[in-house]
Amino acid sequence: MPDWRIERGIGETRAALVENGEIIEARILLEGMVRACSVIAARLRSAGKLGRNAIARSADGQDYLLPRGATGHAEGSAITIEVTREVIPGAEPWKRPLARLTIQPLGDAAEPQGQSLAFPAPTDALGAVGWDDLIDEARGRIIRFAGGELAIEPTRALTMIDVDGADEPSALALAGAAAAAKAIRRLDIQGSIGIDLPTGASKQARQDAAAVFDAALPQPFERTAVNGFGFIQIVRPRHRASLIELAADRAPFEARALLRRAAFERAGAKTLVAHPAVIAVLNARPDWLALLASQLGGAIDLRADAKLAMSGGHAR
Repeated sequence: MPDWRIERGIGETRAALVENGEIIEARILLEGMVRACSVIAARLRSAGKLGRNAIARSADGQDYLLPRGATGHAEGSAITIEVTREVIPGAEPWKRPLARLTIQPLGDAAEPQGQSLAFPAPTDALGAVGWDDLIDEARGRIIRFAGGELAIEPTRALTMIDVDGADEPSALALAGAAAAAKAIRRLDIQGSIGIDLPTGASKQARQDAAAVFDAALPQPFERTAVNGFGFIQIVRPRHRASLIELAADRAPFEARALLRRAAFERAGAKTLVAHPAVIAVLNARPDWLALLASQLGGAIDLRADAKLAMSGGHAR
């Protein structure tokens, strides 16, 4: 029976759904993020046009787009909204989070319920089930499977997954469809997704690949049929950034990953050595450094090294 394992780290909470010693689903919940499904108080800034695309502002100054509008409410009035899509960090900072009107009581979204892991701890419980491998997949966006590999590329319109390999096309399409479904779930990929499978030799081969995909990815999602060129489009509810998108926001992602690695070091004073962009993120968050210092029982210094890869930071 799969079970969630929750690790509350510095700057983020990590959640992994584990089955038979393997992470089958994962989430990274950023510190300070208003979660999807949270219900918050706001004020209507703009009623939009033709009953759509209203804008509401919360008490912390964040603007939310209400695609369904705010019918019956005047601009400037107090309203209650439910967040339907969180802020997506990275390449499009102008894109507002989404929300809708609600009459539900105010409250934060619930986190996955499961085993709360001690952090830091003498041993790395998430690492033991493959957390570091998962993070490497998010960074590299290449996932290998028997007979082939997936190349994952986030774009502004959709996340593209290309299936490539040396196997016979119909067999590769079956294996690739299963691997793509597994990756979508593991890496928390949501919204519009395109998968380019090898071109099937027959309609039956395309239907078989679609059936394999359906069996490997839990609902909810919608999809098209696999067309004659091997392309299939999937739409999953879009609530938050995927691990792929979080990893694309490189410096903050690597800064939090470095803090996690450092937390498992031997107690005492440490110097964190990392790429200058990562050091800049850490310099801007003295609260993170203070928390790490309290966990390790020693002062934390920083040193920039431009020769290091963004993911190459370490503690010494």
